[in-house]
Amino acid sequence: MTEIRTTLDPEDWTDLRALGHRMIDDMIDRLAAIRDGKVWQQMPDPVRAGFRAELPRQGVGAEAAYRDFAETIAPYASGNAHPRFMGWVQGGGNPAGMLAELLAGGLNENCGGRDHVGLAVERQVIAWSAGMLGLPRETGGLLVTGSSMANFISLLCARRHVLGAPVRADGLRGAKLVGYAQAGVHRCVPGAFDMAGLGTKALRRIPADADCRIDLAALEERIAADRASGMTPFFLVGTAGAVDTGAIDDLATLADIAARHGLWFHADAAFGALAALSPTKRGLLAGIERADSVAFDFHKWAQVQYDSGCILVRNERLMLDTFAQAANYLVSDARGLAGGAPWPCDLGPDLSRGFRALKVWMTMQSYGADRLGAVVDRTCALAQRLAARIDATNALNRLAPVPLNIVCFRYDDGGDDLDALNADIVADLQEAGAFVPSTTMIGGKRAIRAAIVNHRTNEADIDALAEAVIAAGQARRNRSP
Repeated sequence: MTEIRTTLDPEDWTDLRALGHRMIDDMIDRLAAIRDGKVWQQMPDPVRAGFRAELPRQGVGAEAAYRDFAETIAPYASGNAHPRFMGWVQGGGNPAGMLAELLAGGLNENCGGRDHVGLAVERQVIAWSAGMLGLPRETGGLLVTGSSMANFISLLCARRHVLGAPVRADGLRGAKLVGYAQAGVHRCVPGAFDMAGLGTKALRRIPADADCRIDLAALEERIAADRASGMTPFFLVGTAGAVDTGAIDDLATLADIAARHGLWFHADAAFGALAALSPTKRGLLAGIERADSVAFDFHKWAQVQYDSGCILVRNERLMLDTFAQAANYLVSDARGLAGGAPWPCDLGPDLSRGFRALKVWMTMQSYGADRLGAVVDRTCALAQRLAARIDATNALNRLAPVPLNIVCFRYDDGGDDLDALNADIVADLQEAGAFVPSTTMIGGKRAIRAAIVNHRTNEADIDALAEAVIAAGQARRNRSP
């Protein structure tokens, strides 16, 4: 029987070093030429079929595996690094963050706990984040996969806060907890209510006003009605950057309402939190500094590589009360590698955690907060450019205000089936590899949604998008019988 080697390291590091250099060169070349290629292209059936192959019993080596990557993986990525990707609120990544992923992989840190530099870097990022939003220096927090996990952690902390320690052993015990958010709240918030055992019906979705912000009068009425019917209001979500339109709720007034009614005030600021780095936009976040918790993502406006979400909780003690567990093999100590408490595994649900903080730290160190704030300003200015172009064009109709960087509009030639037509326009642009916008519903109408997030997007891209939508709409109409 042939002996199978049990070390995964090469016998001679020379080939691996050369391969590593080529990988880095290829990725840098890819970024340098990103504008020249298609935004997205569909995976051919033979390539897709290749990913249904059986588990390889014998490896082909790193060289051949990388060749497969270059031929069957890299060409068919989602395209969010491309400047003409505007479909969803996704950052374009950055070169320093890309290299940080390599560095983190080399260190292979488990940032669930113990006393090592990975935790120190993460704590610095959390402190920077709290300072950015005006939260106290002692604010607790974690880097997580994204705002879905961040919102879930916040809800669990609020549940522990209102029901006390018994909730962890005994569950809800019949408690009728209800929370509140605007109708346009991100799907992850009702998802958190579902996963926390409260049920999605426990989240009261309050209508939005003409500016796509939560209706404050309707909110007050619903809180009073719930309390009168024996429910326990406990959780109030302020949306800072609505998923469809970018609208920011009146956070200061929501903080007042939460204080008056004894509610946990949470800000779902998935991408809007980064407006705090902009001298022209930070005023829109007034009141976020009073939040009990804030969820946001670095992988959106901050342009950090996926995934890099963040949860901040004003009172770190509540995170410990919500998540910490005793286990003999995980006891912290005053000395040695078992020091450094409290550990991240005691502040959230994950025990095994990658070194997410390094790519955030490298991005902040490399470019600085002011430069990232300038990206926020520029993308918002580009959104205003697109909105102005739409407003000046007969064939285009804007469907919502543009408070930040998202523009909702549609091709409207006065003809029939405009919802289907605009869905086809978006799919046509995507399949041509020219642009990737997305769609949503605004006021019962199918809208083309352009989220301008990528730091590489410029004025020419904006103008070309408007022209491409018009051309695609006309081409569709000309094809109709």
